[in-house]
Amino acid sequence: MLIQLAIRDIVLIDRLELHFHEGLSVLTGETGAGKSILLDAFALALGGRGDGGLVRHGEAQGQVTAVFDCALDHPARRIASEADIDVDGDLILRRVQVADGRTRAFVNDQPVSVQVLKAIGATLVEIHGQHDDRALVDPVSHRAILDAFGGLSAEVQAVAEAARRVRETRSVLQEQRSRIDKARKEADFLRHAVEELTILNPQAGEEEALAERRVVMMQSEKVAQDLNEAYEAVAGNASPVPELSAAVRKLERRGAQAPALVEPSVKALDAALVAIDEARAALEEAIRATEYDPRELEQTEERLFSLRAAARKYDVPADELAALRRRFEEDVAAIDAGEEKLVGLEKAVKEADQAYVKAAKALSAGRRKAAQALDAAVQAELPPLKLERARFITEIATDEESRDASGFDRVEFWAQTNPGTRPGPLMKVASGGELSRFMLALKVVLADKGSAPTLVFDEIDTGVGGAVADAIGQRLARLARRVQVMAVTHAPQVAAKAGSHFLIAKEGVRGAEDRVATRVIPLEATPRREEIARMLAGATITEEARAAAARLLEAAAH
Repeated sequence: MLIQLAIRDIVLIDRLELHFHEGLSVLTGETGAGKSILLDAFALALGGRGDGGLVRHGEAQGQVTAVFDCALDHPARRIASEADIDVDGDLILRRVQVADGRTRAFVNDQPVSVQVLKAIGATLVEIHGQHDDRALVDPVSHRAILDAFGGLSAEVQAVAEAARRVRETRSVLQEQRSRIDKARKEADFLRHAVEELTILNPQAGEEEALAERRVVMMQSEKVAQDLNEAYEAVAGNASPVPELSAAVRKLERRGAQAPALVEPSVKALDAALVAIDEARAALEEAIRATEYDPRELEQTEERLFSLRAAARKYDVPADELAALRRRFEEDVAAIDAGEEKLVGLEKAVKEADQAYVKAAKALSAGRRKAAQALDAAVQAELPPLKLERARFITEIATDEESRDASGFDRVEFWAQTNPGTRPGPLMKVASGGELSRFMLALKVVLADKGSAPTLVFDEIDTGVGGAVADAIGQRLARLARRVQVMAVTHAPQVAAKAGSHFLIAKEGVRGAEDRVATRVIPLEATPRREEIARMLAGATITEEARAAAARLLEAAAH
C-alpha cells in the first residue's frame, strides 16, 4: 500500500511530506530529532487522541494528512462508504489540531466524527511500541486473533448465528410469558364474564324489541276500549255495511237504464265497502295485540332489565353484548392457546440453547487446536530474539455459563519469561523489551491472518544489539513481504534490512536562528551507508564503521 504523509505546523515541523512504499521502510536519527513527534502526528491522522501541545508554538493550529492507496475491497472503504463518504480513488484522512485542544476530522474532505476516523484508521495501520497497550497485548483482541490464525471464521459465524437464535427465541418466550402473566390476571374475570353472557345469551336488537313490546303491553288496557268502540262502529250493529251493500245492489239494478250515472256511484260505494273491511281487519289485529298474559309483561321486563344491567356492568350498549361475549370467548381461547404456545417456545429455547452449546464446543475445540499451532509457531520465533528461555502460551479459559456471540472461551496471550517463574498475562510479566520482541514474533506469525496492511514499529529493538537486532531486522523484512512495515530504529542491523531508509534530523530554520525544524530525508546508497556507519560508530564515523555498514547492506541484499 502506498502512503503519503503531509504534516504542517506541528511541534518541530513546519511543512513535511513523506511517501512510503511497500516493503520495509526504516526511520533513523539521533535521539531527540523528532521521531516520536512524527509518529504522534501519524497517529493523530488515524484518529488518535488530540493534544493542543502538538501545535507548533505561535501557530493557531496544525494539520496532518495521510493519503492511502488501498485495495478497492479494503474494509476502510466499506466503513467510509457506510458513513456516506465518496470512496473513489485514494482515501485521504485529515486531522486539524487546534492549539486550544479541539480537533476536526475529515475523510476525503468530508467532515466526520473522530470515532469514524479512528475506525477507518484502525483497519489501515497498526502502530506498535514498547509501551503499546493496544494491539496484540490487548486481551480483548486475543480471541479474534486466535480465530483468524486458526481459520475458524465458519465456526465463529455458526456460534454467532446460534447465539442470535438463542436471543431471538428467548425474547419471543419472554414476550409470550409477559402476555400470559397479564392474561392470567384477567382470566378469572374473562371466564366469569363468558359464563354470565352465555347464560344471558343477548341478541343484537333484542333490547329495542323488548322495550317496544313492553310499551305496547303497558298501554294496551287504555287503548283496548277505544279500539273496541271503533270496531263496533265498523263491524257491529251500527255498522253501515249492510245499508251500503243494499244501496249498491239497488243501483246495480238501475245500471242498465242509466249506466253513465250509476256506474261511478257503484264504484265509489264498492271502494268504501273495501276500506271499511280493511279498517275492520286492522282493528281486529290491534284488538288481538292488546290481549296479553300479565306474566308476559313480567318476563319481558325481567329480560329487558337483565340486558340493561349487563350493559351497565360491562360498560357497553346492550346491542354490543353479543359481540362482547364473542370477544371474551376469543380472549379465553387465546389464553388457553398461549399456554400451549408457551410450552412450544420453551422447547424452542432449549433446542436453540443446545445448538449454541454444540457450535460453541466445536469452536472451542478448534481454538484449542489453533492455540497449540500458534504457540508452536511463536515459540519457533523466540530463540533468535534472545527469548530462548521464554515460553509463549495461549491461555484459554472455558466457562459454559459465560456466553456471548463468540462462544464461551476467554482467550489471553500469556508468557513465561524464565523457567521456574509463574506464567502470566503477556502485558504483566514481560518487560518493555521482551514485550516488543514477543509482539514482533506474534506479528510475523500472524501477518497474513487479518493484520492491518501497514504496521509501524516504534523502537522495538531498544535494549538489544548484535545478533538479536539482526534477528529483529530479519523478521521485519520477512514480515514486509506480506504487509507494509515501517520501523523507527536505532539498530544498524535493522536499518540495513530496509528497502527504504529515511533520516530524521533537526535543522535550523533559514532566517530564524532561534528556531529549529525536523526534516525527513530519503537516503540513497552512499548517504545511507554513512547513516548506518553513524549508527554503528556514534559521533565519529570511522572507516571501519563504513566497512561494517557496507557489509551489513551487502548481507541484507542477499
